[in-house]
Amino acid sequence: MSSQAIGGLGIVILFTLLFVRVPVWASLALVGFVGCGLVSGWQSALAITGTTPFDTASAYTLSVIPLFVLMGEVASGTRLSAELFIAAQRILSGVRGGLSIAAIAASACFGAVCGSSVATAATISRIALPEMRTAGYDDRLSTGSIAAGGSLGILIPPSIILVIYASIAEQSVPKLFAAALIPGLVLTALYALVAMVMVRIKSDYAPAPKSVPLREKLTALSGPWQFIALFVVSIGGIYAGIFSPTEAAAVGAFGAIAIGVLGRRIGGKKLLGSIETSVVTSGLLFVIVIGANLFSTFIVQTHLPEVFINFAKSWSLPPLVVMGLIIVAYIVMGCFLEGIGMVLITVPVFLPIVMSYGYDPVWFSIIVVIVVELGLIHPPVGMNLFVIQAQAPDVRLVDVYRGILPFLVAPFALIVLLFIFPDIALWLPKYLYR
Repeated sequence: MSSQAIGGLGIVILFTLLFVRVPVWASLALVGFVGCGLVSGWQSALAITGTTPFDTASAYTLSVIPLFVLMGEVASGTRLSAELFIAAQRILSGVRGGLSIAAIAASACFGAVCGSSVATAATISRIALPEMRTAGYDDRLSTGSIAAGGSLGILIPPSIILVIYASIAEQSVPKLFAAALIPGLVLTALYALVAMVMVRIKSDYAPAPKSVPLREKLTALSGPWQFIALFVVSIGGIYAGIFSPTEAAAVGAFGAIAIGVLGRRIGGKKLLGSIETSVVTSGLLFVIVIGANLFSTFIVQTHLPEVFINFAKSWSLPPLVVMGLIIVAYIVMGCFLEGIGMVLITVPVFLPIVMSYGYDPVWFSIIVVIVVELGLIHPPVGMNLFVIQAQAPDVRLVDVYRGILPFLVAPFALIVLLFIFPDIALWLPKYLYR
């Protein structure tokens, strides 16, 4: 059997293992080890398996993960998210559907520090959903806007998925963070636009708006100032060249802890719980990355990406068609794979193909994150949808599905914009890192 046939069989076995609920890390490691053994010999496979865990765990690029996870955990344990929503709620008072837009805006801001879509959706739904239901908002608009806003957590920096992509694609983390900022803001605006259009088409989705005085709106900005300062210092420090991503993550984690402790927002027991959760989460992520590196080595040894490239070029497929097929593949995989696993499995296969057609790997990273976002919110198995429904069990899951459908237009629109205007993602990294 040729190495390419072994590679194809390995991918089929990998998806079979995932389908029967074998853990992602175990599936990746098993297929990677056995595949390397079949292609290059068992002695080589044992050597690779022995060195990969150390190489992965000692990689400087990945040292940012535990610190950003800790910053997000501590931020989730304080009232910072509640202050964000209250501020957005007051500023947007007088706008029909203002609470749904406030939920999206608060999710974007909270996701900028938390870095986790699921955590953002869970946190904002606990705060915003009761307020929206009390105000008379339709459950479909409420849950849809919270689910959509929650997905912004993995696009707006810091993004754990972008850090992992950087380690696989050998790209600069600061460049990827810079590339994600403007698309993240554009997607936030598109989600807000969808919410505004929905309340115009369905006037019963949201009650008539009630405005508050200008003084109260200005006062509301003073609430989340600590949160804004935390983002500006940590993430702004990366863009300004003051910090490396790891240094920025350390500063952000320390700042979140200082805000929580000095402001009496978080006690010792809760802080220890956040640290423990961060250690467990980071450990799980590292184990998955170790398995993915084994799988990636196997794929490289089979030369399977070159086969796909030659196949696409032999059929004279235009670049747009190839990219369309890749995006469709991501959307299908999003039905049964979680985001990090999807990135780890697909990037070693798809990235060489994308680059062979002249696409920028930094630009492609943003496309990957957007389609992973789609996987988090599109029915039938979007993780954010289940998280929100768990926070409000009396809301029917079918209503959550109906609520999110209009919001799916926004990420597709952003993908189209990125194809037409790639500088939406590429301008800021070029400007900052010339």
